[in-house]
This record gives sequence, C-alpha cells and structure tokens, in this order.
Amino acid sequence: MKKVILLLSALALFQHWDTVQRWFQPPLADRPGEVVLYATQWCGYCAKTREQLAQDQIAYREIDIEKDPAGQATFKALGGRGVPLLDIKGTLIHGYDPQAMRAAY
Repeated sequence: MKKVILLLSALALFQHWDTVQRWFQPPLADRPGEVVLYATQWCGYCAKTREQLAQDQIAYREIDIEKDPAGQATFKALGGRGVPLLDIKGTLIHGYDPQAMRAAY
C-alpha cells in the first residue's frame, strides 16, 4: 500500500512539475512594478510593442525567448503561446494591444 501511495505521489508531482518549479524559482516578471516584454527579434508585433513602450516612455526589460532558455521557460510558465507577451506589474497581455497596455500602466 505504501508503494502505491508513493507511486501516486510521484506521478502527481511529475504532472504538476511546472507549478512546483515556480515555488522554487518564481517567474522574473513577479517583481512588483516591473514591465517585462517576452519577444523575438523577427516579430513585427514585438517591434510595435517596443515602439509603443518607447512612445509612452515606459521602462521595460526585454527577454528574447529564442536566445534565453530561462526566459523561454518563464514565458511558457506564464502561459505564453505567441509573442509578444507583455507582463506589466503582473498583468499579462498576449499580443499587441495598445489599449490594454495603457490600462495596465
């Protein structure tokens, strides 16, 4: 019986490993007040997001998910499916959405 419980516990831990990993390594974007842009160099909407942030004079940190493995892991942990993904003080914005960006500042 103990072996079955141990096996089921290990299976549950394996299935929820992303959640467990975030307990030990919180996403970079969890820093209060920080704006983080998850992007790629070739993405046109990422370029528009950069321009919008510059126009609104918002300081931000950019993570290229193709060049930064840790950044890519955080991007996936935040539910990233496409770029750009913008984390504004904990508010996630998927895609280029200037109105949502301004509302989140």
